Amino acid sequence: MILCCGEAIIDMLPGQTGTGEAAYVPHMGGAIYNTAMALGRLGAPSGFFGGISTDMLGEMLCAELSRSQVDFSLSARSPRPATLAFVKLVNGQATYAFYDEASAGRMLMPHDLPRLEAACDAMHFGGISLISEPCGSTLEHFAMRESVYRVISIDPNIRPGMIEFPEAYIARIRRMASVADIVKFSDDDLAWFESRNDPGKDPEWWLKQGAKLVIVTKGAEGAIALTNRFEVAVEARRVTVVDTVGAGDTFDAAVLASFHDQGLLTKSAIAHLTTESVKQALDLGVKAAAVTVSRAGANPPWRSELD
Repeated sequence: MILCCGEAIIDMLPGQTGTGEAAYVPHMGGAIYNTAMALGRLGAPSGFFGGISTDMLGEMLCAELSRSQVDFSLSARSPRPATLAFVKLVNGQATYAFYDEASAGRMLMPHDLPRLEAACDAMHFGGISLISEPCGSTLEHFAMRESVYRVISIDPNIRPGMIEFPEAYIARIRRMASVADIVKFSDDDLAWFESRNDPGKDPEWWLKQGAKLVIVTKGAEGAIALTNRFEVAVEARRVTVVDTVGAGDTFDAAVLASFHDQGLLTKSAIAHLTTESVKQALDLGVKAAAVTVSRAGANPPWRSELD
């Protein structure tokens, strides 16, 4: 199983009522939730761990996970409210306003962490769940605890407007990256590091911190991947973009699904990847992400849509 660890939220996307008035339409979302959902739809053994509310919105989140063939049995259920994210779209690019105080996801505590079976091959972390407390510390502890045994993947998916204490946040990303096998950034993530004159602006720097594979997505320009031995680049698929919500999350899922399909989700295999295996993973990533951006919200493709 590939266990995605982090937030599950309700994305409120702009829409219209039947009479043409402006409205917000709820969609299931959250970076880590999206990745879990995309993995399940791509046919990979997918699991989700996070704090999920027992309220009506939490039940909606669980129902979509079930429909997407994701095992969420390890998640911590509580009566706390679900997190809401109101989305503003400008030329297809999304910005967010989060409502997360005392939510089921944010209040994730160390005692909520499950014991994992050997069948869990990899774990994926990232998103806003690494910013807030206490969930950020809880998930960092989870990654550190399991990093000896399982492939660790991290996509910070940086949301600058939510980062109240940048230095503490950067320190967490660095600590987690030091035990991670795969680290992925968008070009916007790297631009944020550059704006702070931080060495993390350079993908190669993360290899020196211990990552075995560093991936950078560049939107319409495709993606690149680096190891200590080679670099691989792929072009993006040309599609009409509706919005970019969930594109990076889908990409993450497709890369992990490809490595699973290739039998490479072990720490040893990720440390000895070939150019061919990485290119195959990136190709599936841009192919799947192209479908997601072609439709509204985080709606990753099923494997049958890519064949």
